Amino acid sequence: MATFPSYRPLYPASKRTTPKTRRVAFGDGYEQRLTVGLHQRPDTWTLKWDLLDADANVLEAFLQARADDAASFTWTPPELGAVAGQWVCDGDWSREHHEFNRSRIEATFRQVFEP
Repeated sequence: MATFPSYRPLYPASKRTTPKTRRVAFGDGYEQRLTVGLHQRPDTWTLKWDLLDADANVLEAFLQARADDAASFTWTPPELGAVAGQWVCDGDWSREHHEFNRSRIEATFRQVFEP
């Protein structure tokens, strides 16, 4: 499994947690909820990097390779006490050339759970 290059994202970095639940609503207003699966709270991070073009090329090539093989990668979120996990960047990412020899890349990582 590939490991994400050691580029630190810019702050603020945005984390979204979406619990996996099923909800059944009954006609009398009663509602029942239950969690689904073993890993019920996967995270999604929206990240940005401001890099030299050479580093941006490396990061973009890494994302392109993962998009080509649909494989997950190891990455450690930028929060205190975070541990490395498995992630995918299955959405799109963008690259902005904002000044000479510098680029900004924005991507969204989604946590996955694989053996």
